[in-house]
Amino acid sequence: MNAVNKKYILIILAVCGAIFFSHLETIYVNIMEARNFITAREMLQYGHWLHTTMNLEPRYEKPPLPTWLTAISAAVFGMKSLFGLRLPAALSATFLIGTSYFLSDKILNNKKQALINALILATSFYIIFSGRNGQWDIFAHAFMMLAIYTFFIVFTSEEKRWKDWLLIGLFLGFSFMSKGPVSFFALLLPFLIAYGIVYKYNGFRKKWTPLLTSLILFAIVGLSWGIYIYFTDSHAAETIADKETLAWSNRNIRPWYYYWSFFTQSGLWTFFSFIALLYPFMIKRVADKKAYRFTFLWTVITVVLLSLIPEKKSRYLLPVLIPMALNTGFYIHYLIQKGKLIQKTDIYIATFGFGLIGLICVGFPFAGYFFLKNSLDGFWLPYIVTSAVLFSIGIILFQNLIHKNFERVFYATIAMMCAILLFGFPLAKTLYNNPGFNNISNLRNITAARNLPLYSYNGISPELIWELGEPAKVVTSTEKFPENEPFGLLVTEGIPEKFYQQYTIQALDTFDINYIHPSKKGYKKRLTAKFYVVSKK
Repeated sequence: MNAVNKKYILIILAVCGAIFFSHLETIYVNIMEARNFITAREMLQYGHWLHTTMNLEPRYEKPPLPTWLTAISAAVFGMKSLFGLRLPAALSATFLIGTSYFLSDKILNNKKQALINALILATSFYIIFSGRNGQWDIFAHAFMMLAIYTFFIVFTSEEKRWKDWLLIGLFLGFSFMSKGPVSFFALLLPFLIAYGIVYKYNGFRKKWTPLLTSLILFAIVGLSWGIYIYFTDSHAAETIADKETLAWSNRNIRPWYYYWSFFTQSGLWTFFSFIALLYPFMIKRVADKKAYRFTFLWTVITVVLLSLIPEKKSRYLLPVLIPMALNTGFYIHYLIQKGKLIQKTDIYIATFGFGLIGLICVGFPFAGYFFLKNSLDGFWLPYIVTSAVLFSIGIILFQNLIHKNFERVFYATIAMMCAILLFGFPLAKTLYNNPGFNNISNLRNITAARNLPLYSYNGISPELIWELGEPAKVVTSTEKFPENEPFGLLVTEGIPEKFYQQYTIQALDTFDINYIHPSKKGYKKRLTAKFYVVSKK
């Protein structure tokens, strides 16, 4: 590895360290994380490593590789350590960013632009969100990116490169074991189509044998768990498969154009991502027109394919951000390369795009105080440090923007995102102001509840089960209740009147794990549960 590569990799690692690893314990666990963390906990507590469960019920919707990694991390750092639980996702995001750097360098033969691409990807909104949350999409796409990088190597080589083909098979298997076929459809297929259009598959006949070997290895690694579950718990597997298939065609249905504001998912880079997608405008400004055409097509084809799926969610756009970062890098690199020689149109574009970022930096001390002034007790230090750092970055950004030193402007923008995560992220807790907050983790501290078996009527939310720290068996009727002993019952929606005819029901507590105030829009009733002690009359 040459000196430039080492330098750039150190920069990438430093940025990823600030963005993905700082204050991982600050944000509370969301519903997706709760499901995954419960499954990891039950692996450790009950040994459910293959027949994965959530609340002791089969959970085969997602393959278990990320859960295995999370469970191993939890075994090292402790089951209550959010840092440990989220660490595998942060490492996966860093792996994804690093692989994007090497892929960009392979496509462009330009290490500086490869660095720009990697840093754009690292600071894209939904990449940040996914890399800091214990959700499994980031694992699937990170593994797939290494497979894609290796695909690019074997496609452009005259040799058979057996080791690379085996690596492809292995990481295709890892991706499938993380999220099933999601990354194959949303990341690999668009890459293969775009590559075929732009670079062609010349001389591919010689590579059929290693490709077949790669696919066999993929099948062994990627399909083995699913086959095992099918033969050992076929009824549950078929029920869950039918439910998931139905969901893809009936749940969260959105119109075909729902994703066409996709570039906004890049957050900080929204404006420049949009500019970089203006093909007639950009094709005149890029040196490597073939590479630009490739990243452009890869991005657009990904959006088109995702738009064909009836079920649509914003988080499904995560794979689009990967080729889009490479595409956006063309315009940022153009600004840096041309500097003071850029055209007037580009001056206006750069001034507006980066100027807006600069205004956010210099405006934060004032806007932050205006919105948070009543909540800053105990948070003055992070507020003051964040304000000072962002204001300084904003001044540096404007100074260099005036002199058209776009390289420093770009790095100031990256520094802004690092500063927000390093210094400003603890300020998120200023929004935690629910006066009725009562964590369900305190349930076993109630004397009357210490040794009771626990049930939940019609189920309670995964977040509540996670915070509870143990399973609560789901019941839908009185037939499954214990006959001869009292038991604890958790209820979110309320107890039917008929229960009172058969049981003595004593209300002991109400748990509310909403961190935000009940008057706010994001307050969720499903994060509350009433606790009763119930005994047969």
